[in-house]
Amino acid sequence: MPTPTAGHSAPDTSTRRRAGDGFATRAIRAGQDPCAATGSTIVPIYQTATFTQDAVGVDHGFDYSRTGNPTRLALERQLADLEGARFGAAFASGMAAIFGACAILRAGDHVVATSDLYGGTYRLFVDELSRFGIETTFADTTDVEAVRAALRPTTKLLWVETPTNPLLRIADLRALAALKRPGLVLAVDNTFCSPYCQRPIELGADLVVHSTTKYINGHSDVVGGAVLTDDAALFERIAFHQNAVGAVPGPQDCYLTLRGAKTLGVRMRQHEQNAQALAEWLEAQADDVAEVFYPGLASHPDHELAKRQQRGFGGVLSFRIRGGAERAAALASTTRLFNLAVSLGGVESLICVPALMTHKTVPAERKVELGITDDLLRVSVGLEDVEDLISDLGEAFARTASLAEPLALA
Repeated sequence: MPTPTAGHSAPDTSTRRRAGDGFATRAIRAGQDPCAATGSTIVPIYQTATFTQDAVGVDHGFDYSRTGNPTRLALERQLADLEGARFGAAFASGMAAIFGACAILRAGDHVVATSDLYGGTYRLFVDELSRFGIETTFADTTDVEAVRAALRPTTKLLWVETPTNPLLRIADLRALAALKRPGLVLAVDNTFCSPYCQRPIELGADLVVHSTTKYINGHSDVVGGAVLTDDAALFERIAFHQNAVGAVPGPQDCYLTLRGAKTLGVRMRQHEQNAQALAEWLEAQADDVAEVFYPGLASHPDHELAKRQQRGFGGVLSFRIRGGAERAAALASTTRLFNLAVSLGGVESLICVPALMTHKTVPAERKVELGITDDLLRVSVGLEDVEDLISDLGEAFARTASLAEPLALA
């Protein structure tokens, strides 16, 4: 079992790891020494609410599973290690993790956030944080000068999604980190890339947030989140919030996420290979597709930045279908292998209409301004044979061809 540390995710003390170990080795070994008591090779599921103490105030590092649980501690150490961080705090969902990262804020503080971000994050910043006297300004974080102009003396958090959801824009994290000043924290939602493709702390971020529901777990059977940091003071504040609020994952969810993360590297390589092939095919379907958004394409405006900053381009892409909202809705409902569903990062391929699903809480005029229109489809490319995925979309294009808008003559 993990060495107990009063329920908090202290740096990994595993004897089976070395500093130079590769990603896959760390995913399988970090925080996961065999159980000292039984020799169990796999971290057990500590399905307990409370822990028996030897005497008043004398325990084995754990007293109550809201505060800390050995299975959760193993997950926190694993994820922190994969992000190049010392500390990790696991949460019951990605949104709980985002709110946990915001525990560093107080009334009167100001946030600058990516304009093109997940609808749930937008809702939290606009509708919830505002109730506590915390104001958010949305800025194009691909434009460093726009971010600089949005900063105020009271700005305490710079919140960045990269790649963004759903238009896959890339922010230059090194350039944004150069804007930091004392008291300003750079937090990065790294869900779309996963720590395999991008490690923001190495690029200057202070906090990294994940919906572990997505690529880290990778099997669409767990909801969870995590906040990772190399800063002890920031971690202390977030860990206090984690314990005080109690939005923590149970040991079964932690176990499943631990297990899923062990194969993160090999899965991400196949996700990217499939996504690249599908994006290139979509780009060639001019009669059906007006625009494709995928950082792995040379036509993507941030392609060169993504090559420098990321280890890979990920498995999510978006495209605009010719035929508008009617055809987008019809196509999303007629695929065989692409499930019509929100979320992403699982082994199965998913398709959705962001404007009506993942971003439905964003005001209509703002969605139009951002380009999140009803003809936009977002695809989470799974691990099926890519030839089958291409065939499935091709058949869906054919079934909805009568709804396509004719190409204008040159």
